[in-house]
Parts: sequence; C-alpha cells; structure tokens
Amino acid sequence: MNDKKMLGNLLLLLTAMIWGTAFVFQRMGMDSIEPITFNAARMALAAVMVGALAFGLRQRKNKDVFPDGTAGLSAPAAADNAAANENVSALTCSQTVTGGICCGLFLTAGSVFQQMGVVYTTAGKAGFITAMYMLLVPILNFLLFKKKNSWLVWLAVFIGVGGMYLLCVKEDFSLTLGDMLVCICALMFSGHILCCDYFVKRVNPIELAAIQFTTAAIVSAGIAFCIETPHWAGIVSAAVPILYCGVVSGGIGYTLQIVAQKFTDPTIASLLMSLESVFAVIAGALLLGEQMSSRELLGCVVMFTATILVQIPLPERGET
Repeated sequence: MNDKKMLGNLLLLLTAMIWGTAFVFQRMGMDSIEPITFNAARMALAAVMVGALAFGLRQRKNKDVFPDGTAGLSAPAAADNAAANENVSALTCSQTVTGGICCGLFLTAGSVFQQMGVVYTTAGKAGFITAMYMLLVPILNFLLFKKKNSWLVWLAVFIGVGGMYLLCVKEDFSLTLGDMLVCICALMFSGHILCCDYFVKRVNPIELAAIQFTTAAIVSAGIAFCIETPHWAGIVSAAVPILYCGVVSGGIGYTLQIVAQKFTDPTIASLLMSLESVFAVIAGALLLGEQMSSRELLGCVVMFTATILVQIPLPERGET
C-alpha cells in the first residue's frame, strides 16, 4: 500500500472518530433547537470557516504563481500563456462550483432524510440503515462506473454490515415509514461519497468543501424556515453543540473526508467512515456514561475486523 493511500485511510479513520463523538453534541443540541435548524446553523459555520481557509490559500497561491508565471517570455508568448491560464482557471472554477453544489445537495438530502426518519424509527435501526452506504457504494460504483472490487473488499463489506447489525439493531427488524426515509438517506450519502470521489480528483478539495457547505447551509436554512420555527434564542442556547458540530464535525470532518478521498477508493472510504457508529457508542459510554452491552462490544470488534481486512493488499494478477 502506498503512503498516500495509507494517509487517506488514516484521515478517514480520524473523520469517523470526529463524527462519532459529534453524536454526543448533536444530542445535547436537540434539547433547545429543531434538527434542520441545527443542521443549517452548523453548515453555515462550517461554510464560513472553510470558505475563509479556501480564500486564504487561493490568495497565497496567486501571490506565489503569478509574479513569475510569464518570466522570460516574449510579450506575445506571455499573452498566450496568460490566456491559457485563464481558460484553465475558468474551467476549474466551473467544475469546483458544479462539484460543490452537487456534493452539498447530496449532503443536505442525506441529513434531512435521516432527521425525518429518526422521528418514526429507533435510533439503532436508523444508524444501521444509514451505514448501509458501505454496501451501496461498491454496488453503485460498479453499476454506474464499472468499478470492480477484490473479493477481500467485498468480504470486508459484508462483515462490516454484520458488525453494524450487532451494534445498532436490538429489536425485531421490520421496515416502517421511518426506515424507508432512512433508506433514502443511505442512498443520498452513497451519492455524496461517489460525488466527492469524482470531483476531488479534478478540483481543489478545500474549495470544493467550502462550496459544499455553503450549498448545504442555504438549502437547510430554506427547509428549516418552511417546516420549522428557527429562533435566535434556541441557536444561542445550542451554541456549544453548534460550534463543535460546525467547526470540528462539519468544517474539519467533512473537509478531511474530501481531502482523504483523493487518495483512496470510495468503497474503502465508505467502510472506514461507517466506523462513526462504533466511535459514537464508545463516546456515549465515555462522555455520557452509557453502558455498552456485550452485543455492542462484539459489533465493535467485528467492525474493526472488517476495516483491518480491507487494508490488506492483495498481489496483482500474474504475481507469484
């Protein structure tokens, strides 16, 4: 395994840890604010944070590149070079905006359908169904892009599904309206992972993340004003959870996801990110004093086993 792929996988593991601990703060935030309003506030905060970072990096890049970009060229050659750079920059900018909007819409849809589904189903079943993106991603990747995975990756995925079931589902499994809504959520998050995988290879990941958060904040705010009653008092009361979920879980977590996906396969990324449920259970036990059952502990062990399996490099065909 090359160093960049290992780095990407480690960043995704860190992302899962950040998202898992964020569930504690999300639960705290729900005491004083409605869910979609909370989502809009955290996305707006992430948009400001990552947007400022993207702007600063772009300004620094421009200072480093443009003064010497045409050094040693004749006037006509310099003009042609500048025009070519402008065309490339315009194309990249267009792809960044398009990618950011697409990723932001998938992110918003996944979050909203998840929040709606949790109203009608148990948290355990919602967590399990949401994590089905680890199975949907390789299937959709094959159907849409003909991307094949090794037998070891498929084995790890199915082991991961089993571990997630042990971790999340504690009752008889039957589909309800809430379960169907969370199924749509899992499909949207699968689309988000594949969308990030497509665009992050073509554009700047930080700028992509900034536009993603801006899109998610605007759309979430629009939905919140339509079906909820946002008010400043609730937002102020939930300031600490919003700060954590906006800066750490949102700004840092989702940006790490986009950066990491530049170096790793989307199927492996989905499996590593699904560990957020494991870290959520651990964080609940450590920070909220929640008890972990033997079934949950077994589910954690199975999930970690799956993520270790997927890291094992297989020999290329023809190697002995």
